[in-house]
Amino acid sequence: MPSAPNLQEAVAEIAAEMRDRPDRGDVATYIPELAKIDPARFGLCVVDTTGAVAAAGDAEEPFSIQSISKVFTLTLALGMSGDRLWSRVGREPSGSAFNSIVQLEHERGVPRNPFINAGAIAVTDVILSGHQPREALGEILRFVRFVSDDESITIDKAVAASEQRTGFRNAALANYMKSFGVLQNPVDYTLGVYFHHCAIAMSCRQLAMAGRFLAHEGRSPTTGLSVVSPQRARRINAIMLTCGHYDGSGEFAYRVGLPGKSGVGGGILAIAPGKASIAVWSPGLDAAGNSHLGRIALEKLSRRMGWSIFG
Repeated sequence: MPSAPNLQEAVAEIAAEMRDRPDRGDVATYIPELAKIDPARFGLCVVDTTGAVAAAGDAEEPFSIQSISKVFTLTLALGMSGDRLWSRVGREPSGSAFNSIVQLEHERGVPRNPFINAGAIAVTDVILSGHQPREALGEILRFVRFVSDDESITIDKAVAASEQRTGFRNAALANYMKSFGVLQNPVDYTLGVYFHHCAIAMSCRQLAMAGRFLAHEGRSPTTGLSVVSPQRARRINAIMLTCGHYDGSGEFAYRVGLPGKSGVGGGILAIAPGKASIAVWSPGLDAAGNSHLGRIALEKLSRRMGWSIFG
């Protein structure tokens, strides 16, 4: 395990290089609040297994984590329903856009995996069952605060409202799943919780802290208590590796070699099992909807530290 000073040096140098690059991708415009974000922002934070934190750039600035929240909702839903969850959502890469309805029609309303929008809506519906929307959302937020050891994390209400005003494609996905009985709660309730958990705002430091249990075989390094079993942590990491970047997942695995989950807010959470939890933020996206410079920075970090799971 490289020492903390070497890690900090690597993080600082990569952040400086990313800050000066002209190729930054394009910010998401279909959610109006995200279109306002400065594409020049870049943050990177790594928390290693010793608890050492290496951060650089805009690592302390909160941003909308968007689909990265799906890692935490998947973890919660598995805790509630175990393997029964997989009767309502699959585990295979989609090969399609994150908000595609074509594949959903072909597979009779069962989403391909929990990280595309339809799959995350189905997972949200599982968490909502037996709760009022406010209670379900509170449970999700409490879990994120618990794993990050940070009670200050909140939901960006402006982003949530922006998503609700423009979420027509997600509403179509939800109604289509409802027609096949995949969703059990009122569509408006499920979508309301979904839009709000995607609007959770976190900094790179908070997000890297939140991912530590997946780098520590399911344990919280703060308390030593189990968040999930080691087997479940490995399986969540496996789904992140194969499905975490939509139809760019293969490219990310090929270049970075780590489990990861992206969001259209420009964030990526990556896990080096047994080594570190990593969060990067650069708002400009590539054609697949993943952070352009975020992926490049993680490729450089993984190569420099020797963290690829493929050796």
